[in-house]
Amino acid sequence: MKVIDRLKKAKSTLFSFEILPPLKGKSIQSIYDSIDPLLDFSPSFINVTYHREEYIFKKREGGFLERIPVRKRPGTVGICAAIINKYKIDTVPHLICGGFTKEETENALIDLQFLGIDNVLALRGDAVKSESAFVPEPGGNEHALDLVKQIVLMNHGKYLNEEVEDLSKHSSYCIGVAGYPEKHFECPNMKADLKHLKAKVDAGAEYVVTQLFYNNDKYFEYLESVKQLGIHVPVIPGIKPITSKKQLLSLPKFFHVDIPEGLAEAVEKCENDNEAKEVGIEWTIAQCKELIKHGAPCIHFYTMGRSESVRKIAKAVF
Repeated sequence: MKVIDRLKKAKSTLFSFEILPPLKGKSIQSIYDSIDPLLDFSPSFINVTYHREEYIFKKREGGFLERIPVRKRPGTVGICAAIINKYKIDTVPHLICGGFTKEETENALIDLQFLGIDNVLALRGDAVKSESAFVPEPGGNEHALDLVKQIVLMNHGKYLNEEVEDLSKHSSYCIGVAGYPEKHFECPNMKADLKHLKAKVDAGAEYVVTQLFYNNDKYFEYLESVKQLGIHVPVIPGIKPITSKKQLLSLPKFFHVDIPEGLAEAVEKCENDNEAKEVGIEWTIAQCKELIKHGAPCIHFYTMGRSESVRKIAKAVF
């Protein structure tokens, strides 16, 4: 079932979560082990991330270095298929611009269609670690907006080099996109960020999943700004509990989010990571209860492959 249909039919706040593909060479059992503890809460859908290529350098004759692209976490499409087959739960694969030509994107979408997957999350993706700014693949989509437009064209039977008239053969993807309650770090201001979001929704995106945040006021303010701009699709809050003391530094650095003073002070007082994890769980439980009270359509957890904390939180709020 499409995510948007689940959201429309829901009579209470839904539960969903996101997982990472295992590192190359690891078994899919690690995926099952992270999903199994959360089945009690009837997840409505599971997102599976996609990670773009990284580069390694190998020495060649003459002292030259050859740059070789590698993908450390491949398997998004296969994992989605495995989850559907094993658990009969809808999956939402992430599609990114970085590292893909439009033709490769089209082929990936065709593969997903063959598997009966009708949800995708359209993202630009991050820059390669060795580059200071995002550089699109030659012949690829430059922005998430471009990716949304390509998916919408496929939904209308318009492929890159041909058009299909038979309506029964068209794809019918429900498209989700990302939103940033504290703005995307590359945007000069929130107004510009919201303008980009509206363009994606106007192009055909049907729902929004937010970047993680720890201050619900940021989310509520974001909802108001979104509505004032004429964006009326569901906005799903993305949540990630703090699980270690070092995340006070790493989360703001990698996700460009603020940690509220009360949470930061409580974590700093912890003597070890186990105590910090419990503080993170309690904070997130309070967050989720408030979000549910205010009618959040779904709470989407970023598990990062670890479901222990999310299970405790879900048990307290769902």
